[in-house]
Amino acid sequence: MKFAFIIDPISKLDPTHDSSVAIMEAAQILGHEIWITYISDLSIVDGKAYAHLQPLTLQPVKLVDNHWVAENNWYSLHSSQFLPLETFDGVFMRKDPPVTIPYLYATYILDLINPQKTKVINSPQGIRCANEKIYALNFTSVIPDTIVSQNKSVIADFLEAKGEAVIKPLGGKAGEGILFLEKGDRNFNSLIEVSTKQGQEPVMVQQYLPAAKEGDKRIIIVNGKPLGAVNRIPTGKEFRGNMAVGGRVAKTEITPEDLKICHAVAPRLMADGLTFVGIDVIGGYLTEVNVTSPTGIREIDFLNNVSLGKETIYSLFAP
Repeated sequence: MKFAFIIDPISKLDPTHDSSVAIMEAAQILGHEIWITYISDLSIVDGKAYAHLQPLTLQPVKLVDNHWVAENNWYSLHSSQFLPLETFDGVFMRKDPPVTIPYLYATYILDLINPQKTKVINSPQGIRCANEKIYALNFTSVIPDTIVSQNKSVIADFLEAKGEAVIKPLGGKAGEGILFLEKGDRNFNSLIEVSTKQGQEPVMVQQYLPAAKEGDKRIIIVNGKPLGAVNRIPTGKEFRGNMAVGGRVAKTEITPEDLKICHAVAPRLMADGLTFVGIDVIGGYLTEVNVTSPTGIREIDFLNNVSLGKETIYSLFAP
């Protein structure tokens, strides 16, 4: 098969951590063609989605002394070609958040790919509908008490009722901008003003879950089924478990409670064309649904001696 990946600049990716690289590497090992492009290289010609793409050859990472190691020259690119994206079996939209205006325009271009010819992962319309914070509110039976507001008094009332909470920017990623709120904090007004940009942008405010100290579980769901999980545990005085802010990873299991959450979200994910998703679970509660470029594959592979990249390709493109 022939796959196109829309990614961030490949020179900036970490092959020992990045899930896009893990999936591309797995596809290559399985004998498929890998091509890459960027949202700035997408076009519409004759009513069809086109892109300047480059074939890619990867040098797979290796496990050395209990960690992934990549070659210095871990990838090589070949001559660019201007091709209709419908000539590919699959197109993976793996550009990292935030979902900016250019990002949204890219999804409109991807809308023009004929789904009978090419599978787009994830659905452009699904990505537009699924803000990674607000989307979780479709599943109120499995989320902690949560509000979305830019109104200081609404947020203050919520904090007064809960005692502790976390603020999450609606367009953030990798734990960026998440703040811990505590009733009586003298910085409350300033924190809300900064987070909401002086009341101009709403934020998510969730009840703080003490179980966060034990870890923030990332579960990878492909075609509605959980394939693997990794626990991300805060270190030092940091309350966030995200790997990007220093959280350590640990092996974990997908519990019966986790499966209930997966079963609760799966029908909606599939209906919205969200076939590669990473959900975050803390203390038995769903906190986020990540649909743009979920990560965690390398860590799950290392901790469990599996290849989630291969399992992803099999699941998405089984005959």
